[in-house]
Amino acid sequence: MPYAHAKDGTRLYYKDWGKGKPVVLLHGWPLTGDTFDDAALRLAENGFRAIIPDRRGFGRSDQPWDGYDYDTFSDDVAAILTEAGITEPVALVGFSMGGGEVARFLSRHGTQRVTKAVLISSVVPYMAQTDDNPDGVPQATFDEMTAGMKKDREHFFKGFFKDFYGVGALSSPVSEEVLMNSWRQTMMAGLRPTLAAAKAFATTDFRPDLKSFTVPTLVIHGTADKTVPIGATGRVVAKQVPGAQIIEYDGSAHGLFAIDKERLIDDLLTFLKGDRAEQGADQRSAIPMTQQA
Repeated sequence: MPYAHAKDGTRLYYKDWGKGKPVVLLHGWPLTGDTFDDAALRLAENGFRAIIPDRRGFGRSDQPWDGYDYDTFSDDVAAILTEAGITEPVALVGFSMGGGEVARFLSRHGTQRVTKAVLISSVVPYMAQTDDNPDGVPQATFDEMTAGMKKDREHFFKGFFKDFYGVGALSSPVSEEVLMNSWRQTMMAGLRPTLAAAKAFATTDFRPDLKSFTVPTLVIHGTADKTVPIGATGRVVAKQVPGAQIIEYDGSAHGLFAIDKERLIDDLLTFLKGDRAEQGADQRSAIPMTQQA
């Protein structure tokens, strides 16, 4: 199994599937790189090299006490690219919390290292509700989550994933086994990383990083996302990043990689296969393209 080593010595697990143009798939909280298995398989079958890390503290990566901030997370991605011998620019795809790594990598490591950026159900640009971000999530919600995890983490996440996937009393867009697998992945993380990473995505303001999105950018977000509301995140990115495309999945909740698996993979492939020069022209036009189901 491939492991890279971060600056502080933390071992970072990653999968390396396929050959071709490199695409880095960054998972969300509180899951692992297994989130992207279906997408990574299709990408590899279509001529891409998929790099799928487990974030520090999660999955098969080490669980250090420190380093749960976005500067470190983005440096960890750079360390994995070095270990994998990837010197050419990569496409970055970030789901939920992973969208923050896309943003910080662009601003911290430079756009010359990135070909395209994809934000799926992403926390970018800012999750917290403040006077200048009224559509964000109230601090009380994060406080309740923290209390629930500290009291009974196992029980808390059984309920958490129902909102995550939009499971209702009478219907569910995913199987019981998907819920079980998400809970399994979550329990691979330590409590310290789980809490510290939640604080990071809840409090990090990525609005200054938006100016670094000068590469072709795609935003994909569900309109019924209760975990990361689209009004404070995806739609803001689409308005503020010149030329960004946004595809809204009407009525879909947060976990699009399972709720709308085939559609999401098709949209990723369409965007990643697109001609870079053509995408660049779209960027310069500064006219967002919105599609709804």
